[in-house]
Amino acid sequence: MICSSQLSQPMNGLKEIVETRNFKAWLLDQYGVLHDGKKPYSGAISTLKNLATAGAKIVIISNSSRRASTTMEKLKGLGFDPSFFTGAITSGELTHQSLQRRDDPWFAALGRNCIHMTWNDRGAISLEGLDLNVVEDVEEADFVLAHGTEALGHPSGNVSPRTLDELEKILEKSAARGLPMIVANPDYVTVEANVFHIMPGTLASKYEELGGEVKWMGKPHKMIYESAIAIAGVNPSESVAVGDSLHHDIKGANVSGIESIFITGGIHGNELGLTSFDETASLDSVKTLTAKHNAFPTYVLSAFKW
Repeated sequence: MICSSQLSQPMNGLKEIVETRNFKAWLLDQYGVLHDGKKPYSGAISTLKNLATAGAKIVIISNSSRRASTTMEKLKGLGFDPSFFTGAITSGELTHQSLQRRDDPWFAALGRNCIHMTWNDRGAISLEGLDLNVVEDVEEADFVLAHGTEALGHPSGNVSPRTLDELEKILEKSAARGLPMIVANPDYVTVEANVFHIMPGTLASKYEELGGEVKWMGKPHKMIYESAIAIAGVNPSESVAVGDSLHHDIKGANVSGIESIFITGGIHGNELGLTSFDETASLDSVKTLTAKHNAFPTYVLSAFKW
């Protein structure tokens, strides 16, 4: 585990790190680092190009509940050149692979009937190829699968909108029955075009409070970092993770023995007292926040810039 309370002064850009450290693999979060969900951050595309030109293997590591291929398509649509990336791994991809293969004892023991919490406005997620039966009655379910926080899936494949309160009532019934829950996106919230959205991690946290068992897929858990490193084909010591969430990105890197870069202008911007994405946070405010989350980055940057 990499864990240090000794933070250096916030750095000016990635060039300084590239010139002093020979990291072979860069594991990049997407939301809050490369883009805001709607458009790339200023300088992010050119910075990515510079990093790739310097010979880095770049892997997207994301808590998106969508498949890795969908994530790459989104990045391409936002103007990021797919050739710059070695690959991508998402919590949604890990979830899909685990449910499909069932080579892990925990997944092998699951039944086939599930309550499916998914997206509505953000676009529902397909369960094609998983041989699952979506049910609406908790009494018929073997487990709960949480891809989203906006809707409930139907056996027909359609979805109907649900409020968080309505979904939590379903969770209460599921916990009473002792159903296990898989959360395909461990994030609590995300920032999209400066708007906060509630993510499935919030439902999973509630489920644990109710006494339910949760299988967390993605950051900060070690499995997704191991998958990203395998895609890059390097050792953990040759890798650096870049993210804007102390709880997910930086904590996960610490647990996985990977050095890390904390982007202060993302999800923690308000807590750090920042008024713009590229504003530099004070070292004292960063130290206070990292201590609060018990997550310690190697480097601190205001934004993903060269």
